[in-house]
Formats: sequence, C-alpha cells, structure tokens
Amino acid sequence: MQMLDPVWTITSFALTVLVLSFLLGDNPLFRLVSYLFVGVSAGFAAVMLVYQVILPRLVWPLLEGSPAERALAVIPLVLSVLLLARLVPRLAVVGSLPMGYLVGAGAAVMISGAVMGTLVRQTLSAIQVFDLSAAAPSQNPVLQFAEAAVMLTGTVGTLAYFQFTARAKPNQPAQRPAWVNGLARVGEVFIAITLGALFAGVYAAALSALIDRLEFILQVIQGLIG
Repeated sequence: MQMLDPVWTITSFALTVLVLSFLLGDNPLFRLVSYLFVGVSAGFAAVMLVYQVILPRLVWPLLEGSPAERALAVIPLVLSVLLLARLVPRLAVVGSLPMGYLVGAGAAVMISGAVMGTLVRQTLSAIQVFDLSAAAPSQNPVLQFAEAAVMLTGTVGTLAYFQFTARAKPNQPAQRPAWVNGLARVGEVFIAITLGALFAGVYAAALSALIDRLEFILQVIQGLIG
C-alpha cells in the first residue's frame, strides 16, 4: 500500500487541478473529471445496491431462506421482472404495475414523513417551548417566553406565507384577508433569514472545501520540490 500512496496522491492532485480548471471556464478536462465522478458514483451505487439490497433481500432468501421467506421474496422478484419489461416498448404497459407501486409507496412515505416528522414535531416543539416549568433552573423564564413567541410567530407567519386560498368578490380580484397578508409579510422575513443562513452555511462549507483542496495542492507541490 505504501508503494501506491504516491500514485494516489498524484492522481488526487491531478483531479483537483482539473476540477479547479473550471474557474477559467468550461473545458474538456473539467468535463472529463465530471464524467469520471458520475461514472464512479454510479458504479459505487450499483455495487452497494447489489450487496446491500439485491443479494441479502432477494437472492439469499430465495436460495437459502425458509419457505415463508421464499414466498415473500417472490413478490419483489415478480415486480422487478415486470419493471424490466418497460425496456421493451411493446411490453411497457406491463411495467405500469410496479411503477405505480413505487410511486404510491414513495408518495406515502414522503407524506407520512412530512406530516409526522415535520408538521407534528414542529407543532409539538412550538407548544413545548411555552412550558416554563420544563425550563432549566438557570434559564430566564422571560427569555424563554420571548424565544417561544419568536418561534411561534415565525412558524405561523411561514405557514401563512404559503397559504394561497382567497375569496373572490364581485368585480374584484381574489385576495387574501388583510390579517393573512400581514402574517405572510412576517413569514416572508423569517423565510428570507432562513434562506440567508442556509446560503451562508453552504458558502462556508464550499469555502472550507476549497481551502482544504488548495492546502492539499500546496503540500503536494512542496513534497515534490522538497
């Protein structure tokens, strides 16, 4: 492995320089690295899929599992075969069943995750922060109440910002009530602050990665010169 360390170091150095060449504009070398990254990522995902999903959850139960496990493994096997039928234009209709199952299951997981993991937890968190009895003894109750009020205001304002239901009046365009518009304005401020914080975090992470790569390039150059 020690003999291969210089090879991997030089390879990493070359790939890093090729990626940074995008600063000078789009070029074939950068596209080559992009294709390499996509190919390696796809290969890694395929290997993980085979060894983490297909073999332990489909192949081994069919070959070495109990009768009950084999019966359960037949269901994904049949759905997989039907899904492969979409590669043939004449048999594409047959693949609608597994596609419908995948879309339905995915939608159910996303909706339940959004409701139980986001809306319900956000609601409970907004309620629990008003429980002053659960606060730490060293925490100022007034400060906790102020933080809870800000959190509740931001939550309600953000929800109001994405509320687009409006009543239409005769000879007038449909518009939301004034109090909803007021809450939406407040929510717009909280959304702007949140997006700004997220952008700052992404920018800081990208800048840290850039500094790390530049330090790596300098270390390699110093190692080659020294």
